Amino acid sequence: MERNYNYLRKKLMLPEYGRHIHEMIDYLRTIEDRPTRNHQARAVIAVMGNLNSQLRDNADTNHKLWDHLFIMAGFDLDVDSPYPTPSPELIAVEPRRLAYTRSHIRQKHYGKYVQQMVCALEKVDDRPAVEQTIGNIAKFMRTKSFEYNEEHPDNSVIIRDIKNMSENVIAMDENALNNIKSDYKQQSFLPPKKGWQQNFRQNFQNNKNNGERHRHRYTPKRQA
Repeated sequence: MERNYNYLRKKLMLPEYGRHIHEMIDYLRTIEDRPTRNHQARAVIAVMGNLNSQLRDNADTNHKLWDHLFIMAGFDLDVDSPYPTPSPELIAVEPRRLAYTRSHIRQKHYGKYVQQMVCALEKVDDRPAVEQTIGNIAKFMRTKSFEYNEEHPDNSVIIRDIKNMSENVIAMDENALNNIKSDYKQQSFLPPKKGWQQNFRQNFQNNKNNGERHRHRYTPKRQA
């Protein structure tokens, strides 16, 4: 008895239809009479529609079924389709390679957009507008530095980073930048006051005693 294992069989192009549908389509290619082949192809399409009932909700159900028929036939089936015959080039389209940016970011914790905004100011001739924009960028840089390092940097650090990103091209009003204040408050890490353990124990004991008095006061009497 000859054994027929799946790994010895032909690879299924669309496994969701099963091997029997693929064998039906392979049989269609052996039919020499064209009207008979077209009639049998429509019968196979009807069976495919019954197997994939979820496709009935789509508007182009028949179009998809005919495309699947040609895909499972290896695009080598001569039948009269009511839709354009698909081609292998349209089915197996290679994805377009994405162009990743490889630009160098001088200060990564600020992000590339901060660097792009600073570099864009090199072409602006309006001095007041540049100073106002640099002030807003400096505030944002302090915010990002606080999120990254959990502490506010000195204004001298912000001024130095702006100079590095602009390669000393942008002229800044350092006195105005030194007056920039942060919109965030740093967390206070003050040491605990002396005697906090004794106060905690005293408050805990007082709450416990008050709870005991209320419990005895409202305890219901037992019935005889």
